[in-house]
Amino acid sequence: MSLDPDYVVERRRLKRRLTFWRVVGIVAIVVAVIAAAGRFKLIAHRDHVARISIDGLILDDTARDEALADVAGNKKARALLVRIDSPGGTYVGGEALYQTLRRVAEKKPVVAVMGTTATSAGYMTALASDHIVARASSLTGSIGVIMQTADITGLLEKLGIKPETVKSGALKAQPNPMEPFTPEARKATETVVKDFYDMFVSLVAERRSLAKAKVLELSDGRVFSGRQALAQGLVDQIGAEPEARKWLQETHKIADSLPVKDVEVKHEDEPWRDLLGKAVGKVLFSERLRLDGVLSVWHPDLR
Repeated sequence: MSLDPDYVVERRRLKRRLTFWRVVGIVAIVVAVIAAAGRFKLIAHRDHVARISIDGLILDDTARDEALADVAGNKKARALLVRIDSPGGTYVGGEALYQTLRRVAEKKPVVAVMGTTATSAGYMTALASDHIVARASSLTGSIGVIMQTADITGLLEKLGIKPETVKSGALKAQPNPMEPFTPEARKATETVVKDFYDMFVSLVAERRSLAKAKVLELSDGRVFSGRQALAQGLVDQIGAEPEARKWLQETHKIADSLPVKDVEVKHEDEPWRDLLGKAVGKVLFSERLRLDGVLSVWHPDLR
């Protein structure tokens, strides 16, 4: 079947137009990428304010600590904003992050900006800053630690399963779901939890310039709204990032017009890290935390 010449011409014309706009689109994308990369390099090589986001569970993270060490040593990074949206995590994770941020604070001002949640180890993270800004509705506090276990020996007995354990001492591997939680094991565990708790309370008292007796009243595990936390002296100001920038300008002469550069934390196992975390997060949640010790967490993120 022969085609109408006008139709053929029009089709060719349309194909040329489509090709032209595809090329234009690709060129535009390439230009945008180059411009973004150039802007990123430009910001990195001039004065700026660094910003790191602390989201989800806080665990011990060498890559994160190395990225923050780079900020501490970068003279172009005039200050550090720490955006926190975390229910907490392991005590070791919170302690490690706190210490790393304090090393940054020795070189430049650090400001914490609380989002929806900054509880437990999330609040410990905020304590490392020189100034804490929270939304009026931010949830914070939950000062304390927790160690959980489960005694499943009754269930195993119903199933006809009898676990056998050979160990060097009665308190080895206690608490342990495969064994009854003996009074001696409970006492030893409570001693450890109290020691972690005392460290946390002392840290709050020191960093917030509060009497330890006052902190103990606030450290029964309860959460506070940002407004309540301000009234109790747990945070410094109600607001968000603009208020944090204004504080930097007023107290450290760091102009709020300086650009912000986000701190990149690169893990060697990316992108598999996130994929595997989502796939097995709910199943291995307790195992992941137990590997890192005592918890300082409000509500775990099981998404």
